[in-house]
Amino acid sequence: MARPLEDLTIEQVARFPRPGTVVPAALQFTPDSSALCYLLSDEGSLARGLWRLDVATGERTLIAGPPPRRQFTREEELQRERLRLREEGVTTYAFAERSTQTVLMVPAGDAIRISVDGAPFEDLPGTHAALDPQLSPDGSKVAFVRDGDLYVFDRASGTCRRLSHDACDGVTNGLAEFIAAEELDRHRGFWWSPDSRRIAFIRADSRHIPEYPIVHQGLPRVEVERHRYPFAGEANARLDLAIVDVASGATSWLDLGPDPDIYIARVTWTPTGALAVQVLSRDQQDLALALYAGPEPRIILHEHREPWFNLHDDLRFLPDGSFLWSTEESGFRHLQLRSPDGRLLRTLTSGPWVVHAVVGVDEQRRRVYFAANRESPVERHIYRVSLDGGDIERLSSQPGWHAAVLSRDGNLLALTSSALERAPRIDLVSTSDLSRRPIFAETGMNAFELGLAVPEVVTLPAEDGTPLYGLVYSPARREPGRRYPLVVSVYGGPHAQRAIRDWSSTVDLRAQYLAQQGCVVLKLDNRGSANRGLAFEAHLHRLTGDVEVRDQANAVAWMAQNYHYVDATRTGIYGWSYGGYMTLMCMARRPDVFRVGVAGAPVTHWDGYDTGYTERYMCTPATNPNGYEQSSVMAHLAGLDGELLIVHGMIDENVHFRHTARLLVELARLGKPYEILIYPEERHMPRDARGLEDQERRVLGFLLDRLKASHP
Repeated sequence: MARPLEDLTIEQVARFPRPGTVVPAALQFTPDSSALCYLLSDEGSLARGLWRLDVATGERTLIAGPPPRRQFTREEELQRERLRLREEGVTTYAFAERSTQTVLMVPAGDAIRISVDGAPFEDLPGTHAALDPQLSPDGSKVAFVRDGDLYVFDRASGTCRRLSHDACDGVTNGLAEFIAAEELDRHRGFWWSPDSRRIAFIRADSRHIPEYPIVHQGLPRVEVERHRYPFAGEANARLDLAIVDVASGATSWLDLGPDPDIYIARVTWTPTGALAVQVLSRDQQDLALALYAGPEPRIILHEHREPWFNLHDDLRFLPDGSFLWSTEESGFRHLQLRSPDGRLLRTLTSGPWVVHAVVGVDEQRRRVYFAANRESPVERHIYRVSLDGGDIERLSSQPGWHAAVLSRDGNLLALTSSALERAPRIDLVSTSDLSRRPIFAETGMNAFELGLAVPEVVTLPAEDGTPLYGLVYSPARREPGRRYPLVVSVYGGPHAQRAIRDWSSTVDLRAQYLAQQGCVVLKLDNRGSANRGLAFEAHLHRLTGDVEVRDQANAVAWMAQNYHYVDATRTGIYGWSYGGYMTLMCMARRPDVFRVGVAGAPVTHWDGYDTGYTERYMCTPATNPNGYEQSSVMAHLAGLDGELLIVHGMIDENVHFRHTARLLVELARLGKPYEILIYPEERHMPRDARGLEDQERRVLGFLLDRLKASHP
């Protein structure tokens, strides 16, 4: 019997969601821990509904079906870009954590919807066009942002009130500014206090940042978006932090310190009602953790880190005032317990491996659950350790990539487990005896039954002997004596890891298609990529496009030496975003190795990218002019001697089309040939189904034709 993906079509390669990826997402236990809720499409599409699984009986109930498909507003569209969100339908939900009733909120297209104790949902009047709605802990109110100002809806009175009053073009209250959402992983701009009486919110003023216009060239009528985009070395938004009393509307502004040019990295409330704020310096080498019981801060922790500080979401305050913290002071991220005044009480984890994230804290049993790569850099497992110290216990047993959610009472873990060979499955795991109960596994979703090749995990040395990890996709039906072209699939930048034992690696259908059509595909995490420790990342400091290119070129040579069926004289490369940048740098700096390339949405000069990302790794153009010059694609284009296809969306508000435009000017000046594929109405993350199909057909056709590959 034919297997559905053993002879992939372009239509299958372009289709989302990927096979085996329609799994429960946004898992969350109800506040009383009696049920597990999650988002899932029962029809296997991108439109998800909200489901409830009763822990005791196993009964599943659809409690909020996907609403009818609708056109997103421009503000919603841009928020989805920051979140890299393809899914539609129900995309978020929340429970009131401190309510005597079960209050559930689901944002819909035209209003916020509330259900109490399982009753039918009701629309809250006056909550249309709400951005980032948040339910108060006691469930009595919902706050949201509309037209740049903060509002609150009171369920008892049925009225909606405005809490801030000065939003205008360039000023917002309660929204995450562009840099926070795109580069700092802070997607919120306001936070409810535990007693539901106050809201902390950020006022972001970008009026002094020049507007960057983006013109919609592909619409019947001309539209112009105007973004206040902070380019490297230029001004950032000016941030203020306030606490508003919901009942009276009185607003108190907090003292963030003498330096106004800072980032507000994280904000949270402590159990006792103090506001905890993490303030990051503009150069991203200093972070202060401040507590506010009034307008003045009390600094309880300060960290200086070189070459940069990597933010985290591991801060957890405990009832006695102590707190859980993670730090890279050893060179690897590890967990600490600190006293209420910030003193180190004990180190909970240590070693040459990385804690990825805190899963949860069982306060009653004094245990912290976390994800880490202690066994292998290409795997992620779930562990726990006592807050009082002691041995670390691994809870996920099978090789692969694991994630978990802890119930509020600490009795259950919802454990998601994925591997190269099979799609994710979910088990409910008892934290007392580690017994398991399967709750989700999609039948037939494994590599063999689908007809997909399982990529091979490889380890190879960098120039300095550092082990590098990669994935190799080889043609399944290789002919004896035949040699196949090599295609490098690259990202190469910081804060990303691609060589992992996860189903997402196997359902990289572009790589699978190339292998089926007679290519060998290599993915390599070069030095500078994530989850290998700070020193491994720091190879990119002040100079990019150098060590990454050397590692990728050395990997091609290693492939030629270790895979007798690889023809390294026919090597191509492709990538998107930083991967597009890497494609250009590899082709320009090592034209003897990389003969064919597809560069998608490439950064071509770092002076055209944003402050938060660029300055973290490159400092500013004024303090590192040579680094900026040598890290630009333009500085090396004279060496380009291969066949190049450039792909870019013209309304990309992240990596502006200007990057490609500047590249084209320089290519023309140098007389370098190229081909270009432009999508006038696509952003950084292509979404249009027909456009995606067209893109795959052209990109894959270009690679296969230029590398002279043929079906084995």
